[in-house]
Amino acid sequence: MLFLLIIMPDSIVPVRNGAKSWFIIPGIGSIQPSEFMKVFLILALANVISNHHLKNTLKTIQTDIWLLIKIGLVTGAPLLLIMQQPDLGTSLVIMSIMLGMIFISGVSWKILLPIVSGGIVVASAVLYFVLWKPEILEKYLGVKSYQFGRIYSWLDPYNYASSEGYHLTKSLLAIGSGQTTGKGIGSREVYLPESHSDFIFSIIGEEFGFIGSSIIISLFFLLIYHITKTGMDTKNNFYTYICVGVISMLTFHVFQNIGMTVGLLPITGIPLPFVSYGGSSLMGNMMAMGLIFSIRYHYKKYMFSTDI
Repeated sequence: MLFLLIIMPDSIVPVRNGAKSWFIIPGIGSIQPSEFMKVFLILALANVISNHHLKNTLKTIQTDIWLLIKIGLVTGAPLLLIMQQPDLGTSLVIMSIMLGMIFISGVSWKILLPIVSGGIVVASAVLYFVLWKPEILEKYLGVKSYQFGRIYSWLDPYNYASSEGYHLTKSLLAIGSGQTTGKGIGSREVYLPESHSDFIFSIIGEEFGFIGSSIIISLFFLLIYHITKTGMDTKNNFYTYICVGVISMLTFHVFQNIGMTVGLLPITGIPLPFVSYGGSSLMGNMMAMGLIFSIRYHYKKYMFSTDI
């Protein structure tokens, strides 16, 4: 389905906000395959990791490197197709799922530590060039000057309030105006584009204030806690890897979405799970929760008996 997005005509796959990410099906509506790809990727990676450990009972540096290669190959195909759309937000979610599952896959820190350190160095270098030497990136990497606007507007939104920083300044105004208890349902006064999807948390902050926002965040923490507990309780490694994948997906979604509305992180098109408008996103998240419910159902623990 991700490949079909590239080759299908614009009548079926129109360009929305500069991206070809949706199928338009008459009588049904729009479908975004990348939302379902997240869940399928979790299942695929969990299967790859569990089968690898079954076949390689003797753990060595060579087997760990081979596991990383397999994880990279499985993740690389959908990641490249999603970036082709282009969809930066979903690409970051895919990468967060991959990284989360790598960290619990049993790969030696002798391999992970240099990779993580190298990633931090590269990210720091890119940020340095963006802030102080953008002309180098323009000259040698072909980066356009307007593409730096998202970073600049994140760091100093009020100087870009009429352009790239418009959404962030409005979001901060909406959340701040909600104060402690909010203005009440339907009483918002700050106009914010895309308030039903990517910036739904800004509306929650304005209408329900600090108390309502804190309740929403607490519910997400409670959900992630119970998924973590499920993953730790089950004795099946395949189930544990699925739980970790779902935790990585939900945690990144929540942290990135809420973080971008308060200026903590740059703005990307990532919805707030179970809250933002979007049928494909809701269905994908419900599929992930269905996996967790199934794991919990098949693992039953009783007070006065052995584990089943």
